[in-house]
This record gives sequence, structure tokens and C-alpha cells, in this order.
Amino acid sequence: MEYRVLGKTEMKVSALGFGASPLGGVFGEVEQAEATRTVHEAIDLGINFFDVAPFYGITKAETVLGRALQGVPRDRYMLATKVGRYGMSDFDFSAERTVPSVEESLQRLQVETIDLIQCHDIEFGSLDQIVEETLPALRTLQSQGKVRYVGITGLPLQIYPVILSQANVDTVLSYCHYTLYDTSLSTLLPYLQSQEVGIINASPLAMGLLTNSPPPDWHPAPETLRAACAMAAAICRSKGVDIAALALSFSLQNPSIATTLVGIPNREQLRRNVACVGAPPDAALLTEIQSLFAPVHNLTWPSGRPENND
Repeated sequence: MEYRVLGKTEMKVSALGFGASPLGGVFGEVEQAEATRTVHEAIDLGINFFDVAPFYGITKAETVLGRALQGVPRDRYMLATKVGRYGMSDFDFSAERTVPSVEESLQRLQVETIDLIQCHDIEFGSLDQIVEETLPALRTLQSQGKVRYVGITGLPLQIYPVILSQANVDTVLSYCHYTLYDTSLSTLLPYLQSQEVGIINASPLAMGLLTNSPPPDWHPAPETLRAACAMAAAICRSKGVDIAALALSFSLQNPSIATTLVGIPNREQLRRNVACVGAPPDAALLTEIQSLFAPVHNLTWPSGRPENND
């Protein structure tokens, strides 16, 4: 396993992070026993960064992960969770909801301190409220020792400079913007590094677009992008390569990104993902696939309030 320092924090995180949303059953039922075995093997394989949220499985993922980590020495793992999003359309970034949310997560995760607390999908809220209310509430919790570091997450890249120009943030979690077809996060990396912000990349498989299975019905990708991804997956299959492995290997290569999160539902998937660490993608195949994606390069979709997508 490779490890990288997460911005100006003292956290040295595994290049491959454990995305715990599958533990909430969002992609199919996961039994506690298998979840526990998967989490333990992940730690044995060197993964030390686990990311979860109350939204995943509507608190189930936090509960399952907390049970799985019982008995594991606390210095063997770091926990990231979130505040602000509690359902598909249930957002509340007020201090009145933020403070108890952290307390509830501490109870479900069965720990005394959360290593990284993040405002979840902030483009669905008021960025002014994030700056003036949510982040100060989290900093107060930090002063009380309940959280170590504070971050923000969201899809539109333009939200990050807006927040960082007004507030001190330790990390950003960007998703679907450093993949085989979308590398737009690259344009923001120099700015984020100048701010000493820790950079977390999530959804290197673009929420299922870059796999051999059709994306879920709810996926917001436009049809042109879906078709390009299906064609890319077929080309990879014809060469005996799983497009998911190519995509993950590609995302893991950028040393400016501290950790890349991928959802891990079971030990079989865990082992496939870990095998991608330190394994550069096939250069010729990567060039072919990226050429295929040229017409849809950096194609994305709106998320959250219209004013946060301008």
C-alpha cells in the first residue's frame, strides 16, 4: 500500500480509501459478518482511511462500519464521515442540526473522535450558510476534541474556490472529476495545493459508469456519456481487461491526490481494488480509451442549486 499526507493535516492516508457506502446496502444487501471480515482484511492489506456518511443507507453504513471496527486498535484506522445530508432530498446545514448529527455519528461509529468531518454535498445548500454557520459549528466541535479535521464535499468544482476564499477548510472531497473520461479536477489541483488543502478523489468508476454492468437507472449521466462508457468497457473486455481496474489504476497514479475512495462491498472486490495500487494502467490501452472519450471529455451533469453550478 502507498501512503500520502492529506494536505496540512497530520493524517497519512492510504492511496486507496475504503468507501463505506455499500455497507449501507445501497448496492445490495450486505451482511454484518461479511462486512466485518471485509473491513478487517482491508486494514490487514494496508487501507487505513474509511469514509462513510449518515446518508448512506440512512445511518446503516455508519452502524455496520462501527460494529466492524470494534476491537480494532484505534491507531490502525482513520474515520471520515459527514453532516448536512440525511436523505435523497433531506439537507440541513444549520448548526442546530450539525452538532447533534456529529454526536449521533460518534455513537453509531462507537468512537470518541471522528478524524475528518465533512459537509456533505454542499451544492444543495446555501454556500453562505456553510461559511457562516456549518463550518464554525464544526470548528467548535474540533475545539472540544470530537473531530480532528474539517472538510467539504460536492460535485460542482466551482464551489470549492467560493468556500476557500472565505473559510479555512482542511480537505475537499471531489467525485466523478478524476476518471478516465473526466479529468477536470486537474485544473483545480494547483489552487487546492496552494491552499494546502487535502485532496480526496471519490467515484473513480463514475458511480458505475466505468464498469461492465449498466449504470443504475438513477444515474444522472447524459446518454452520450453512457454510450461512450459502454463502448469503452467493450473494448477493454475484448483485450481481456476490466475497465474498472483500468479506471482505478489510472486514478491512483496522481500523487497530488492523497486518497481515492472506491466503494467496497466484499472481500472479493477489496482484493481486486488493492491489486490496482502501484499497478500502472496499460499505456496503449489507456491512450485508446481516452481517445474514445475525447468527444465527451469532462462531460458532467448539474447537481444541487442552480446558482452553485454557474
